[in-house]
Formats: sequence, structure tokens, C-alpha cells
Amino acid sequence: MHELSIITNVVDSLYDFFETESKPVTKVKSVTLSVGAVSGVVPHYLTDAWSWFTKNDDLFRDSKLNIEIIHAYTTCLDCGKEYDTITYAKVCPHCHSENTVLKQGNELLIKEVEVA
Repeated sequence: MHELSIITNVVDSLYDFFETESKPVTKVKSVTLSVGAVSGVVPHYLTDAWSWFTKNDDLFRDSKLNIEIIHAYTTCLDCGKEYDTITYAKVCPHCHSENTVLKQGNELLIKEVEVA
């Protein structure tokens, strides 16, 4: 389950960011992650890992993890059309080419942090 290492990295990144702030952060209320639909990350595993990891951390205890899914789409390099990656994978439904590139949907981003 790589979701636990993802959560560990998210929390570490936030601690690093909080250290650069002039006003100290004393409590995190929520964190919103944007997760690509084809990123390989399982949202409910992220939520489970968040609950387990943050219960022993005073700054993050009782905080909520929000997950927003980023739609995955691919562009065909032969015909130039975009299509839904989940539905058609690597083969363009318009010209049947496999000369395609994923344009969006494999990201994992910290979108928002709400602090007390």
C-alpha cells in the first residue's frame, strides 16, 4: 500500500511549508488533495492512511482529508482529438491510433490546507 508513503510525504511537505510561514500553524483542520483518475492511487486507501497517520500527530489530529478526482483525458497525436482515457485507454476512438499521450489524470497535488 503506497498510499501510506504518499500521506507521509504530504504531511512532511506541509511541515516544511509551515516552517516558512511567519505565523505559526497550531492546528490543521483539513487537507484537500487532487488525485488523478489514472494515478494508481486508491482514494479510500488514502483516507485510511490519513486516519492512521494523523491520529498520533498533534498538529493533524482530527483533521479531515478531502479528495478531489482529476478527470483523465488523452490527446491523439495523429488526429489531434481529445478523448476520455478511462473509457478508451491508449487507443484513440476517433482514428484508432495508439500514438496518444495522456494530458491529464495522473497527478497528485496538495490543493488546499485549512488551518485553525
